Amino acid sequence: MNLSVVIPCFNEVNSIQQVVQSVRDVIGEKGEIIVVDDCSTDGTRELLAQQIDGKSVRVIYQDRNRGKGAALRVGFSAATRDIVIVQDADLEYDPRDYPVMIDPIVNNRADVVYGSRFMGNRPHRVLYFWHRVGNGLLTFMSNMFSNLNLTDMETGYKAFRRDVIQSIDIREDRFGFEPEITAKIATRKLRIYEVGIGYFGRTYTEGKKIGWKDGIWAIWCILKYNLWRS
Repeated sequence: MNLSVVIPCFNEVNSIQQVVQSVRDVIGEKGEIIVVDDCSTDGTRELLAQQIDGKSVRVIYQDRNRGKGAALRVGFSAATRDIVIVQDADLEYDPRDYPVMIDPIVNNRADVVYGSRFMGNRPHRVLYFWHRVGNGLLTFMSNMFSNLNLTDMETGYKAFRRDVIQSIDIREDRFGFEPEITAKIATRKLRIYEVGIGYFGRTYTEGKKIGWKDGIWAIWCILKYNLWRS
C-alpha cells in the first residue's frame, strides 16, 4: 500500500512490537511506518532504538512528553506517501481494516475517512458504559457545531490525503486533536467518509490512558475550533 502509517507512542513496551509487525504485514514494504515516541519511560524508547528503529521503520524521539496531538503533528510532517493513517500504539485497532479505511480516498471519493467503532458488523469489545455515553455526547456536540453527521468523532482511526493533513495547522498537543481536526476539516468543506471498523478496547489496568479530564478538554476544543476558527 502507498500508505504512511503514523504511530504516536507513549509507554507501550508490551504492545509496540506487535503493532509494528501487524502494520507491516498489511502494508508490505511499499508502505511507510513512522513511530513517534513521546518520551516513554517504561522501556519503550530503548526497545524502539534497539529492535525497531531503522528496520524499515522510522522512529522519531520526542525530547519530552508532549502528548498525542504533538506526536501526530511531528509524524504527519514526516510522512511522504499519498495517504496518511493514524495507528495507535496499543492493540485497540486492527490494521487489517486499512483497505476499507483508505478505499474512499484511493477511489477519489474522499479526502478524509473516519473509522467508526459504532457502525458496521466488525467485532467490538464490550467495555465501559459511561465512555460510550461520553463519546456520544462529544460526537453530538461536534456534529451540532460542525454540521457533520459522524457517528464516532473520537475514533483513533483517521485517514487523510497527505496534502490535506500537511496543510492543516494542528495546535492541540493532547487528545484535543480529535475535535480540533474534525472542526478544521469541516470548515474546509472537505469530502469526509465514515466506515465501520473493529474495536478491541483496553481497560485501564491494561493501559488505557484517556480520562474524564480529556473529555472536559474535548468540549472546550469543540467550542474553540468551531466557534472561533482558531
